[in-house]
Amino acid sequence: MNLELFIAKRIHFSKEGNRQATPPVVRIAMIGIALGLAVMILSVAIVIGFKKEIRNKVIGFGSHIQITNFDNNTSFEYTPIAVSDTLLTYLKAYPGIRHVEAFATKPGILKTDEDFQGIVLKGVDADYDWTFFRDNLKEGELPVFSSDKTSTEVLISRYLADLLKLGVRDSFLTYFVQEDVRARKFHITGIYETGFVDYDKIFVITDIRQIRRLNGWDKDEVSGLELQVNDYGNLEQTSENLYFDLSEKKDRMGNTYYTRSIKEMNPMIFDWLDVQDINVVVILVLILAVAGFTMISGLLIIILERTNMIGVLKSLGESNKSIRKIFLYISFFLIGKGMLWGNVVGIALCLIQKHFHVIALEPSIYYLDAVPIDLNLLSLILLNIGTLVASMLMMLAPSWLITKIEPAKSIRFE
Repeated sequence: MNLELFIAKRIHFSKEGNRQATPPVVRIAMIGIALGLAVMILSVAIVIGFKKEIRNKVIGFGSHIQITNFDNNTSFEYTPIAVSDTLLTYLKAYPGIRHVEAFATKPGILKTDEDFQGIVLKGVDADYDWTFFRDNLKEGELPVFSSDKTSTEVLISRYLADLLKLGVRDSFLTYFVQEDVRARKFHITGIYETGFVDYDKIFVITDIRQIRRLNGWDKDEVSGLELQVNDYGNLEQTSENLYFDLSEKKDRMGNTYYTRSIKEMNPMIFDWLDVQDINVVVILVLILAVAGFTMISGLLIIILERTNMIGVLKSLGESNKSIRKIFLYISFFLIGKGMLWGNVVGIALCLIQKHFHVIALEPSIYYLDAVPIDLNLLSLILLNIGTLVASMLMMLAPSWLITKIEPAKSIRFE
């Protein structure tokens, strides 16, 4: 029989309440652990959710990997590459690649009777993956493109629609400045809103054949290819492998392929997201320190309250190690109860925010309309294990006080 555990249970679960100091101290210690863990759960869920939402929005507009012409062009007026069936077959069968689609972009000026706005037409083909825009569609429907005829249907953002007072089924002219100024009339079939204003205010999705006609390109010429990977965790490795595999290949016009991941195309955004990891680590350390010191204070008071009992146990031959185990078991019970309530409160707050969006955000500043939540089981388990281990390690220091208690003096202690 574990004597230390038996005594700890009798002390912790006893309902005698002969001391008035213990109940308040126990409650304060448990509340400290509960609040600390709840805040840590919220912090991790918010940071992971924020990073995931922003990342998905950037990927939604640019996919995981892009293959373009190696011409050092940083504008939306790409030098075209010729895409053969052989290249498409090769890429679709490439390890780690889930989907391949062509795109073409062209800057223009969208004009209505009252106003105008600079935009970028992004042309896509019939095989385009509409998942991202379908999830963010607010009005109307997605345009339908076929491979045998050119469509004038477009999908525009809520930002542009409100700015230019346009709606579903409205039409507008877009002017393109090149050797000869050209104009095209487009019809709005749907309106999307991602909250990522930097992209919402410029991108209009249309048929890739419109871009080819404006630029005088052949049927196999595109601005580039967008590739989606199976596992985001392997994005950089897949992109690097593709870069070296395609660097020596050329299209029929002698152009060299240039492969970049979404992180390479948007380094500032992804570096900013990486900084959030440092912020959450600092928050976790501070919260854990505060909660730990609350538990240390509670355990010290419990030890002082039980000084007489410690003296009796020592006089009966119990070692310091054995008595310290008793109070570490008591600490474990207190921390366990605090963590239980911390999980209940933290998870409940996360679910409320996730489903009801209680705390709203300004999309123009945070790129999101509400505080995002991504609560996954692995993060929850790691947080609980980390909190328990760190808290128990912090309890070793105050339990050392037991070794300084002398039986002869402590038995008389009141």
